[in-house]
Amino acid sequence: MKREIILTKDGSPTIYLPDLNEHYHSTHGAIQEAKHVFILNGLNEFINQEKITIIEIGFGSGLNALLTAISCIESKKGTIHYTGIEAFPLTEHEQSKMNYAELLSFPPSIEIQKKIKQSPWNEDHEIHSRFELIKIKSKIEEIDLPSDHFDIVFYDAFGPSAQASMWTIELFAKLFNSLKENGLFVTYCAKGQVKRDLKAVGFSIESRPGPPGKREMTLAWKRF
Repeated sequence: MKREIILTKDGSPTIYLPDLNEHYHSTHGAIQEAKHVFILNGLNEFINQEKITIIEIGFGSGLNALLTAISCIESKKGTIHYTGIEAFPLTEHEQSKMNYAELLSFPPSIEIQKKIKQSPWNEDHEIHSRFELIKIKSKIEEIDLPSDHFDIVFYDAFGPSAQASMWTIELFAKLFNSLKENGLFVTYCAKGQVKRDLKAVGFSIESRPGPPGKREMTLAWKRF
């Protein structure tokens, strides 16, 4: 499938898929969106926890992993084990254009992003003493996930209109089972059907203001 590199409004790059008319990130700002959805409204809910386990569905450019690593290092609190699932990894050329670290004010970010890019697939790799990463090249539907294991699911798949198979009750149930009690599924998507399906498998739904360009986003909690 054809992929194009474009700049978003905050100066950060993203990938555009013309066949699906979908972008990897918001055109209002890739870094801005990722920080708002997955850091401010995802990771920060657990930032004081000693150890955090995260799984990202739609690893893509690695932006969410980079921002997570930076947040963990800056906070000087605890450690993170991060699992990134991606069926169609970016090419080396595409990765070279994802210059997020150069746009951030955290000096070690360039080395961190380099290590994330170079981290071998399907192997645990220490990016920093506080941040461990495993990138898995596979479709999430084809992976067996451990039960009661993750604290957070970063759900960053393409939207339901472009990739309906990624927004099914069956997949939501699988992720619900993989979360610990009080775990969190967080996504930019706020469609009513998605919320109803998440609720149907057991999640408690919370709507919050979305990033620029989106009115709302969704947090779904595994609470009993």
